[in-house]
Amino acid sequence: MGVPSVFLRTFGCNFKCAGFGMPRGELSTEAEDIAHTHREIESFVKYEDLPLVSTGCDSYASWHPDFKELSPMLTSDAIVDRIMEIIPFHEWRNEHLVITGGEPLLGWQRAYPDLLDHPKMAGLTEITFETNGTQPLTPEFKEYLKKWQLRSWHTGGPVREITFSVSAKLPCSGEKWSDAICPEVVREYEEVGTAYLKFVIATEQDFEDATQATKEFRAAGFQGHVYLMPVGGVESVYALNNRAVAIMAMNAGVRYSDRLQVPLFKNEWGT
Repeated sequence: MGVPSVFLRTFGCNFKCAGFGMPRGELSTEAEDIAHTHREIESFVKYEDLPLVSTGCDSYASWHPDFKELSPMLTSDAIVDRIMEIIPFHEWRNEHLVITGGEPLLGWQRAYPDLLDHPKMAGLTEITFETNGTQPLTPEFKEYLKKWQLRSWHTGGPVREITFSVSAKLPCSGEKWSDAICPEVVREYEEVGTAYLKFVIATEQDFEDATQATKEFRAAGFQGHVYLMPVGGVESVYALNNRAVAIMAMNAGVRYSDRLQVPLFKNEWGT
């Protein structure tokens, strides 16, 4: 938080997370309603035209098939050129690369080496994968990431670091516990880099679920930090429970994660 970062958003996810912001056991239809409108009158011509949602997944455009055509298909060269355009000095200095989604470890692992080995990416030292923690690393990608971190060090360059920001989905997301809580997968991430857990919560029941999930992750050997984050893709929802979640985190001795893009940018597309 507060670190200049480039977000590379990939398309596709194995979850819908339609339960966020809804009474427990109910699922949001906002994304489907927007998709229905799009099918009926083709009302959206670009990503930024899509409305924000107050319930369900606030990144629905990155996984809903009806909006796939709004996400550009870019080569590694084109992605790198765009990154160079938007970072302040048009070269990597202290900025981080955050690879998010959707689910960035779902089907994309073979593509990342081509991107990261690009000559203009040589100065990059910090990568974060924002993941739901359900996708194992392929042996090939796992080995690649280890070598990527060592490559600069062997040549006298700066230390490179990899972080896995694991937003493990609790029942309030609408996803099944057996599908969403995968301690062995997340423990494997720690063999490659730093990992932490980030639970999105709204109620005391959500907090109890987060506590139980943390116990399961710890039992599997997970060593990282735990964060609590308030639910809320729009400011009106976010403001209802951010203080309460912060107090839960303090009382439990875990960390609190704000949703900085909500008060600063109203969670608009591109933030």
